[in-house]
Amino acid sequence: MSRDPEPGEGAEPRRWIADRTRRDADRSRKDAERSRRDAERSRRDERPRREVVTSPRTMAPRHPRYPVTREIDEQTRLGEVYMRSLVRTQFRLALFVCTVLGCVVAGLPLMFLLVPELHAVHVLGIPLPWAVLGGLIYPAFVVGAWLYVRQAERNERHFAELVDRAR
Repeated sequence: MSRDPEPGEGAEPRRWIADRTRRDADRSRKDAERSRRDAERSRRDERPRREVVTSPRTMAPRHPRYPVTREIDEQTRLGEVYMRSLVRTQFRLALFVCTVLGCVVAGLPLMFLLVPELHAVHVLGIPLPWAVLGGLIYPAFVVGAWLYVRQAERNERHFAELVDRAR
């Protein structure tokens, strides 16, 4: 029959064996982990390294495949968008100028109707309403037309700069 070892007799070898098996398991786990890391490294090393290829003309301007003028000439969707923006800008300007001149032209008779004392005023022997409506309204039209043309040309310059910049 076997007996349990005394504290001084066989307890030490058992503890030593348990410690050794634990160390061996840790070592085999670390070895497996190390071999996995080595395999990953070798896979990474097998891939070609990335290289940056640069051109000596890196600062050269890049041109789009189709210039905007070509888009407009061929009447593509993008060209239509550009032209629609120019036409809308010019249309807004025309509406503004016509509204201002219309208010002036419609406002003068209304003012003479609401202020009857102005009928009695004479300028160089001509009643003030006739002088304003017959003579002073035309310079207002000329100034309005001049401002309209000036602003329309400015809009076209901005459009040309936009088209040239998009090139």
